[in-house]
Amino acid sequence: MSLISLQSLAITLGAPLFAGLDLTIHKGDRIGLVAVNGRGKSTLLRCLAERQEPTAGACAYARNLRVTLMEQDPPPELLAMTLHDAVRDALPADSREWEDWRVGVVLEGLGLPAALWDQKLATLSGGWQRIALLARAWLTEPDVLLMDEPTNHLDLARIGLLQRWIAALPKETALLVASHDRAFLDAVTTRTLFLRAEGSVDFALPFTPARASLEEADAATARRHETELRQAAQLRRQAAKLHNIGVNSGSDLLTVKTKQLRDRAERIEAAARPAHRDASAGDIRLADSGTHAKFLLALDDATVATPDGRRLFTTGKLWIRPGERVVLLGANGAGKSRLLHMVTEAIAGRPAERVSCSPSVIPGLCDQSLSHLRPTETLHRAISDRFDIGDQRIRALLAGAGFPVDRQTRTVAELSGGQRARLAMLILRLEQPNFYVLDEPTNHLDIEGQEALEAELCEGEAACLLVSHDRSFVRNVGTRFWRIGNGRLAEVDGPEAFFAEEMR
Repeated sequence: MSLISLQSLAITLGAPLFAGLDLTIHKGDRIGLVAVNGRGKSTLLRCLAERQEPTAGACAYARNLRVTLMEQDPPPELLAMTLHDAVRDALPADSREWEDWRVGVVLEGLGLPAALWDQKLATLSGGWQRIALLARAWLTEPDVLLMDEPTNHLDLARIGLLQRWIAALPKETALLVASHDRAFLDAVTTRTLFLRAEGSVDFALPFTPARASLEEADAATARRHETELRQAAQLRRQAAKLHNIGVNSGSDLLTVKTKQLRDRAERIEAAARPAHRDASAGDIRLADSGTHAKFLLALDDATVATPDGRRLFTTGKLWIRPGERVVLLGANGAGKSRLLHMVTEAIAGRPAERVSCSPSVIPGLCDQSLSHLRPTETLHRAISDRFDIGDQRIRALLAGAGFPVDRQTRTVAELSGGQRARLAMLILRLEQPNFYVLDEPTNHLDIEGQEALEAELCEGEAACLLVSHDRSFVRNVGTRFWRIGNGRLAEVDGPEAFFAEEMR
C-alpha cells in the first residue's frame, strides 16, 4: 500500500537542490537516502514531514498517516529540558499525563541509565542526545519514520542497538534514512534512493549492491552519450559535404537534404544525456612528505591513565613504521582518546614516559571536533594564517575543495559539518605530513568524501594512527589493528571480532 507519493518534486534554496523527483513509499519499505553534502537530503526529509514546502511538484499522503522525523540534533527548546521531559514532550499533550509510564519503558529499553534521566539534555554527550531523539521517535509510533544521520555521535555499541531497534520495528512501518554510514545502510535498508539534481535513481537493493548497479547504469549512459555524439558528428560531416556539392551545383534538393541532416544532428545532440557527474563538496587530496626512519612511533610498556591518574591500560611494546595504517579499537571510555593525546603530546616534544617519536615525524592531526579550526576565522584566513602560499593559490585551493571564491570570506562558524571537515582535510594536505593521527575523520564527510579520503590514505606512503566507528572506513584503510582489552593494548588480526562483540 502506498503511504507517500512524490510527483515531480523540486526544491530550490538559493540554488536548485533537486528536481523531477518521483518516489513512492510503501508499507514496510526500508529506504536509504544517499547524496553528496548539500544536495538536499535533510531538506527532503523536512519536506516529507511537512515542515517545508516544495518549490514544485506535490506530496500525496495516505489518510491519517503518522510521519515522524528524527533530526540530526535536538531543537533548542529541548536542550533546556531534562532528558526525561524532553522525551515525554513527544507524547500528545492531551494524553501526556496518563501515558507518562511509556517514557520510562522506552528509556529503559534503549539502555539510558536512570542517573541521566534528570540531567539537562544540553549537558549530555552527542551520543546520548541522539538516543533521546530515538526515544522520542519510538513514542510516536509512526507509520513512516524519517531519520537524518542517526549514527552520528554513536559508538559501535549504540549503532548495534539502533540496528536491532530498526529490525524490531513493525513490519508495516516504513523507514527512510539519510546516512553516510555505508555499513549501517547495508544492515538496515532494502532500497536505495540516490538523490541527484536531476534524474534521481531508486534501486530495490541495499547500498553496496545499489551503488554497483548505479555505476553500471552511469557507465552505460556514458557509452550511449559518446555513441550519440559520434553519430551527430558524422551527420554534420555529411551535411557539410552535401552543402559544398549543393552550392557548386545549385541543387535545391541537396540544400534541403543538408538542412535535414543538420536538424537531425541537433536533435540527437539535444537528446543526448551525458554521464552523471554530481560533484561532491570538493576533492580530498592528501600529501605526504615521506621519511626514511625505521619507526615513527614507539610504545614501550607505556601506561595510559585518566587525567586524575586512574590507570586504564598498558601498551606493551608496539611501534608504527612508515606506510603502516594502524586502527585503534576499544569501547567508549577504554582510553583511545587518552592514547591519541599522549601521541600528539610526544609529537609536540612533550613525550610521556615510554612513548617516543622519531625526530623526522611531520604530523597531520585531526580530532573529531576539528578543534584546530577557529570559529571566527574566515576560510581564506584559515589557510593564509597557516601557510605562506599567496592569495591566488589560496583561492584556487579553496575552490578545489568546494568553496567558490564568493564564499571564501565566510567564517568557519557559518560552515556545515561537512564543509568544516573538508576544510580540515585541505589543511591536512597542505601540512604534507608523514604521520597522520586521526580521530573520527569521516564525521560529517559524505560517502564520496569518505571514499576519496580512503583512496588518498591507501595510495600514499604516510603512516597513520586512527580511531573510527565507521566500519567500512576501518576495513578499507587499516593494515594493522590494536585492541584495548583487559587492561592491555594488544595487536589483533582484524577488526571483525571487535565489531561483533561491540554490536551484540
